[in-house]
Amino acid sequence: MAFLLKNSVASHFRQTTKNDSLSLTRRQFHVEPGAREKALLAPDPSLRRFKSHKGGVLAIKRIGEVLTVVVIAGCCYEIYVKAVMREEARAQTKA
Repeated sequence: MAFLLKNSVASHFRQTTKNDSLSLTRRQFHVEPGAREKALLAPDPSLRRFKSHKGGVLAIKRIGEVLTVVVIAGCCYEIYVKAVMREEARAQTKA
């Protein structure tokens, strides 16, 4: 399978590095969108009420990020406390 992939990749690079007139004719040029495409890309006023409000979305995202950091910090603190308590218990049993 790797042999087939190696050959196809190598042949692709050989084809794209040619500088003959055939490879130049395959180049695509930028074409301006027509009237139909522009009409499809225009904002639709009837759909405006279904769009999310950017400010609200950003606030919820920020709250979620803060809660994630708080939960991770709490988990790290709990792990630290359990490790310290285990070390104290070991020290008391040895003494």
